[in-house]
Amino acid sequence: MTEMFNAGKIVNTHGVKGEVKVQRITDFDDRFAIGNRLMLEKEHGQIEELVIDGHRIHKGFDLIHFKGYDNINDVEQWKGYYLKITEDQLTELDEGEFYYHEIIGCSVYLTNGDKLGIIKEILAPGANDVWVVQREKGKDVLIPYIADVVKEVDVSAQKVVIEPMEGLLD
Repeated sequence: MTEMFNAGKIVNTHGVKGEVKVQRITDFDDRFAIGNRLMLEKEHGQIEELVIDGHRIHKGFDLIHFKGYDNINDVEQWKGYYLKITEDQLTELDEGEFYYHEIIGCSVYLTNGDKLGIIKEILAPGANDVWVVQREKGKDVLIPYIADVVKEVDVSAQKVVIEPMEGLLD
């Protein structure tokens, strides 16, 4: 079986005609284009292939409709499930670009060599991504993915080096 990667999480239904409300876990706007296929990962690792036949954005969420699922009762049980893509659906990236799955789990170090923590989540609030770093002790740290802060990313070594701006770690 081929490796699969998260593209979104179904957080709720929307309306009564089979639309689902999806929290996006991808930077690629075309991932939810009409005609694309996504894999729904159900309980016990069961996989169902779905074809998108409707997509729109509403209040910061993607509302998606799948071919053949025209009733809320068809999709109600999908709440909490992940929509995934297969490895062959991955897109080539430019230099300095990374997939979320490559960054999540990386250890974060300061330029002086001290370990800050591990990246546990990526937020995409606007102009740049924000990496959520879980410290061993203390609150999570939000690291903006900008050149002034992130100095080195080595996904093969699962290592990120940052130079924090003043106040970033407070």
